[in-house]
Formats: sequence, structure tokens, C-alpha cells
Amino acid sequence: MIAETVCSAVAAAGLGIAVVTAYRKRYLTATRIAAYALVPLGLVMTGVVEWLADTAFSPTAWVGFGVLGLSWLLFATTRTVERRRGGTGKERKAARESAAPAATAPGASAPALGQAPSRGQSPAPRQKPAAQGDDDFSDIEAILKKHGI
Repeated sequence: MIAETVCSAVAAAGLGIAVVTAYRKRYLTATRIAAYALVPLGLVMTGVVEWLADTAFSPTAWVGFGVLGLSWLLFATTRTVERRRGGTGKERKAARESAAPAATAPGASAPALGQAPSRGQSPAPRQKPAAQGDDDFSDIEAILKKHGI
């Protein structure tokens, strides 16, 4: 009963402020204030305020809110873990199989990587990029590969 009275008073005060605002020729703002002022009155008239008051003092309702919170926490935790691992188990296995590079080209008879240098031999020197323009795009390419694009 007190909640209904307070909501009605808030609505009346809000409508009064809207009238004063409209008197100052700020009609758009006055309309917006009137809309906000009518919300508590509408909640009282639909019975939502009474339902909320009954719910606020019900221990069963608070336990229900706790269960809903626990459910949300479990969903959020599983989603976070799934993101860090990179998806479900089946998705990770499929990604590993598709990302594994082949040691030989489809039509080649020898491995494409060549022989590893034996002890005492120096590894083959690295080749420089063919043009300076390729070097500019190598940084971008590395970033895109890092993000899986």
C-alpha cells in the first residue's frame, strides 16, 4: 500500500515537472519527462509493484534468485574455459588435424623440408626477401596469422 502511494506521488511530481518544462517551450524534453513519470503509475496499475513487494519478502523467491545467479555463473565459467581452450574437444581435434602441415608435397617423393644438418655442419643460410615491398607486408601477415585470419 505504501509502495503504491509512493509510485503515485512520483508520477504526479514527474508530470508537474513535465508541465513546467513544456511551459518553457522545451516540448521534446517535457514529453520525455512525462513518459518517465508515467512508468511508476503504470507499474502500480498492472500489479507489478504488489508482486515485487510480495517477492521481496519471500525467502523462496530469494533462494530462486540465488539459483538463477549460480546458473548464470556456471554458464559464464564454462564459456570462459571453452574460449581459453579454443572450443570443445571435437573442435580442437578437427583444428589440429586440419592445421597439421604435410611433410611432403602432394606429388613429391621427398620431404619438402630437406635433411637436418648433422653435427659439425652449419645450417643453411637464410634467404632474404626478394623485394623491400614484401617486407612491409610480412608484419601484417604475421599479425593476421596470429589471430587465425
